[in-house]
Amino acid sequence: MVKRVLLTGCCGFIGSFTVQNLIDKGYFVVGIDNMNDYYDVRLKKHRLDILKKMENFKFYHGDIERLDTVNHIFNEFKPDGVINLAARAGVRASTENPWIYLSTNIVGTLNILKTMKDFNVKRFVQASTSSVYAGLKGPYNEEMKVDTPFSPYAASKKGCEDLCYSWHHLYDFDISVVRYFTVYGPAPRPDMSIFRFIHWISNGQRVQLTGDGTQSRDFTYVEDIAEGTVLSYEKSKGFEIFNLGAGENPYSMNQMISIIEELSGKKAFIDYLPVPRADVPSTSADISKAKNVLGWKPETGFKEGLKNTYKWYCDESDWVRNIQL
Repeated sequence: MVKRVLLTGCCGFIGSFTVQNLIDKGYFVVGIDNMNDYYDVRLKKHRLDILKKMENFKFYHGDIERLDTVNHIFNEFKPDGVINLAARAGVRASTENPWIYLSTNIVGTLNILKTMKDFNVKRFVQASTSSVYAGLKGPYNEEMKVDTPFSPYAASKKGCEDLCYSWHHLYDFDISVVRYFTVYGPAPRPDMSIFRFIHWISNGQRVQLTGDGTQSRDFTYVEDIAEGTVLSYEKSKGFEIFNLGAGENPYSMNQMISIIEELSGKKAFIDYLPVPRADVPSTSADISKAKNVLGWKPETGFKEGLKNTYKWYCDESDWVRNIQL
């Protein structure tokens, strides 16, 4: 029998690639997404159009913030497990509207966990973020104490992690928390730096860069993230936290800009802006646990992944260049 996975946030950046990974491995995926307008919905529709061409995929337009909706999906489709990728993302945006982050990320997660208990479904993956490590010195490992969030986004994700642990403790759920580092690749969110820099440089617009460009990130290609997410669903037992990152020396914003200049054949003209208080100067992941427990490591180097992302932007430029940043 083909096993059924409920994947929330299926039209999101990471969610769409994770659906494809699951289907390639023989799963039937029920995907739910509310198609909200946090960013241009054309990107979500673009990803959904790709997913709808695949067999073993069923799309449900709904919101995990509604408990009755979650109950209906479980009653109709009876999933064997859940990968929860639905979330409001973005560190800076969370400082402007923290309420929606708490509602979607924490209440939505709680609705799923409660419904899983009611239907006796006990395999769960919760997406978290490297932002929970704010204030600590990298490379970050999963044993670090993470109680100094710099943003409502990080605080909401830490709240999700704590809810997951309580469900594991109370009801013997098998739960994996995957902490994503800076994810990039084709069809990303337009508020992400790589999308913006490719757009600005390709179109001869001035790059809006916070800081001096020496700040760095552990950039991780989206297909590698999808693979690590599915492996965490399949292999982990009990309650586990995994860093999913590149696990190598992070790249600076200046290095990223230089690579995009090379790919596009155009020079970047940069406006330097103040650094928001919610930002951190650098992120880097210790991924030894994911390697040892899941047998996972990233396969796509930053330059190759950036080339793939740039190619996607060029291939879809007729409509993508009009996306509002």
